[in-house]
Amino acid sequence: MSIRKDNFRNIAIIAHVDHGKTTLVDGMLEQGGAFDDHHVSEDRVMDSGDLEKERGITITAKNTTVQWKGTKINILDTPGHADFGGEVERSLSMVDGVMLLVDASEGPMPQTRFVLKKALALELPVIVVVNKIDKPDRRVEEVINEVYDLFIDLDATEEQIEFPILYTIAKDATATTDMEVPGKDLSPLFDMILEEFEGPIADDTEVPQFLVTNLDYDPYVGQIAVGRLFSGKLALNKQYTLCKEDKDVKNVKFSAIYTYHNTDRVKMDEVECGDIIAVSGVDNVSIGDTISDLENPKALPAIRVDEPTVSMMFCVNDGPFAGTEGKFLTSVQIKNRLDREILTNVSLRVEATERADVFKVSGRGELQMAVLIETMRREGFELMVSRPTVIFKEVDGKKHEPVERVFIDTTDDTIGIITEKLSLRKGRLENLVNHGSGRVNMEFLVPTRGLIGYRSQFLTDTRGAGIMNTLFESFEPHFGKIAHRLLGVIVSDRSGKVTAFASLAMEDRGQRIVEIGKSVYSGMVIGERNRPGDLEINITKEKKLTNMRSSSSEATVVLRACKLITLDEAIEFIDDDELVECTPESVRIRKREIDNTKRAAAAKKKKVE
Repeated sequence: MSIRKDNFRNIAIIAHVDHGKTTLVDGMLEQGGAFDDHHVSEDRVMDSGDLEKERGITITAKNTTVQWKGTKINILDTPGHADFGGEVERSLSMVDGVMLLVDASEGPMPQTRFVLKKALALELPVIVVVNKIDKPDRRVEEVINEVYDLFIDLDATEEQIEFPILYTIAKDATATTDMEVPGKDLSPLFDMILEEFEGPIADDTEVPQFLVTNLDYDPYVGQIAVGRLFSGKLALNKQYTLCKEDKDVKNVKFSAIYTYHNTDRVKMDEVECGDIIAVSGVDNVSIGDTISDLENPKALPAIRVDEPTVSMMFCVNDGPFAGTEGKFLTSVQIKNRLDREILTNVSLRVEATERADVFKVSGRGELQMAVLIETMRREGFELMVSRPTVIFKEVDGKKHEPVERVFIDTTDDTIGIITEKLSLRKGRLENLVNHGSGRVNMEFLVPTRGLIGYRSQFLTDTRGAGIMNTLFESFEPHFGKIAHRLLGVIVSDRSGKVTAFASLAMEDRGQRIVEIGKSVYSGMVIGERNRPGDLEINITKEKKLTNMRSSSSEATVVLRACKLITLDEAIEFIDDDELVECTPESVRIRKREIDNTKRAAAAKKKKVE
């Protein structure tokens, strides 16, 4: 018979990007005794990756623990962006309650909606934490009403709607149940977790069932499987069964068993159920597998995540500069790296294509793809990637495509240009709310195809003052042709180094994206043209020297600033006949066919057709 284990609490923190959940976890660790007196505290401890610290977002779900009044609280810090929804879904399968963190000024945002919907569907109880109550533009009462509206909109049960509310200032690590009474520390938060969330229901005498929800790697012990032990006990020197989707593997033994203590893994000889643990020594383990009894194995339902909506082609770099900046260049090295990625990222798919040097990678969005490519670049890989394309579905014999709900917060003087641009991309306005403060909230339904490449245009149109968030809505019948990029590009017609003399001559043709002195090759995109159609120019041309002297020959040439394109911008910018070349040192845009003659012949043939 299963019993409730009151010595554990397993909770997840969900929130929109930059609402302060990782900062709050830092405070909980500090006050929960995770650090000794000599520890130098580090901001955003849970954002361990370089990319996470640089971008200020949580990319991978991580877990830690704190002790409070004799109870072990396992805390999972989850990503706030829908592109990393696979991480969220895995985390929620391990917990018995959710802390929903919302900004006292911004309120619940689209990504909050995505994660909360998943939590409510699993019938998890929720604590609402209103953070940043010290902000001058706080609107606490309105935000709480918005949260109630969100719960009702997501068909929450009566028990879920009657959520307790806490008010916090994460950077000061204080919490209070009453806005009129300033908080002193996070004690009210810890006490509320113990009161509102019940311990896991589990039985140590039952058949062991350990669900693998995450994978880690240690250079000393190899692959580590992380998850929750739902029932029974696991011990060293005993044999178990690894239940995979298609087969059972008998006689599995552990080289080590770990439990979590604060931010560290601690070795154990035996662990009890209800806890979040980790094991090493199991070969070929995958996310969603169950480790169970040797003689009487019982598998748990495998983790299911939403299907990918966007795909890109990852190719071997065959450009003239291939091998000059990276260490890993071959198709075998790229394939092995992608295979390692899908072991730990359940929302990615990797498929072989007709060409051995090209792989189709499918995921949840452009951001998820950009993070993977950036990570590979930093590891020393060289590769080329295509423009993202949406994944179509066949429904009742008809072609359907993914549609996203777009939430826009912008100034009221940009309503016209946004509506115009999105209508060209087959978007339709669903809702518009003018707060009378100079800002408006707009809601559109737009095909995912129409959103590819729009974000940078949106920032330009709103002069950086607009905020745009997207959320997958549904699949709808195909919308027909959608214009992507209205302007052409400037392409180098030969190899060499960019000169100031040649750059001055192209100033009136468009915006240069390659710096003076940088090496270029034939077929490489060097600028954005200011009119439709591509233009090939000699960007390496040098000024001819003569014996004649001119009074103005020494005058300084003043050029417009070069527009340096980031990886994210390059992925959005390119057209179907272009690729982004990614190396540890450079991000270049090039034509698929870099030979000028072949490219001209192909264009002529297409025009005739």
